[in-house]
Amino acid sequence: MEEQKVLQWTTGRAIGAQQDGADGVYFWAKRAMDVTIVALSLVFLLPLLAFMALLIKWDSPGPAIFRQERVTARRRERDGEVYWEETPFTIYKFRTMRVDAKSTLHRQFIEAYIAGDDKRMMELQSAQQQEETKYKLVQDPRVTRVGSFLRKTSLDELPQLWNVLVGDMSLVGPRPPIPYEVELYQYHHHDRLRTIPGLTGWWQVRGRSATSFEEMVRMDVEYIQQQSLGLDIKIIVMTVMAVVNGRGAR
Repeated sequence: MEEQKVLQWTTGRAIGAQQDGADGVYFWAKRAMDVTIVALSLVFLLPLLAFMALLIKWDSPGPAIFRQERVTARRRERDGEVYWEETPFTIYKFRTMRVDAKSTLHRQFIEAYIAGDDKRMMELQSAQQQEETKYKLVQDPRVTRVGSFLRKTSLDELPQLWNVLVGDMSLVGPRPPIPYEVELYQYHHHDRLRTIPGLTGWWQVRGRSATSFEEMVRMDVEYIQQQSLGLDIKIIVMTVMAVVNGRGAR
């Protein structure tokens, strides 16, 4: 079944290298920058990662690391054309929910979010959540006490540095979706997957929980059309500033 999904997603998704806003040299340099920054960062972050893992296990039973299937994109070349092949991979995050948490609520919210069904999104949220944002689930009852702090500070994303190191992700790029999200995509939504997914991106630093799904797709496509090392570095700096200021995280 997975092979059929990948084939379906890839069919008709071919684009010329000049159309994706970048070429092979850019992606080679991007990969070199990713590995260098992550390798240097882990030297200083390992004590913090270990401390957070212990804190998570102290707060609630279960593993400290949460594994989830997401969709990444692989750059393929054939007959002078570039193909972005959508394929599943395992993403790593610090666990922020109870181990018995179900995905039903998130699935329902994602369906409404992609469909642009504001009424349904409001129904799935509490009155306080509606005041904060209608585009992202906050104060999720499945989230633990430590998990809430990790989400607000975006520290739960740090284990994804491993995904960057092994090449499933980059430091900068559109966020990798869950397979059941991709199954709901219309044809043009796949345009946001025409590059390597990232730990942070244009949408995260400019809109995040304050934007609709179509606005998120537009921002991701805008990044893909303009992507460069200079823009990547700018987004990394903006991300650090956003995390320090606590802006956009829920």
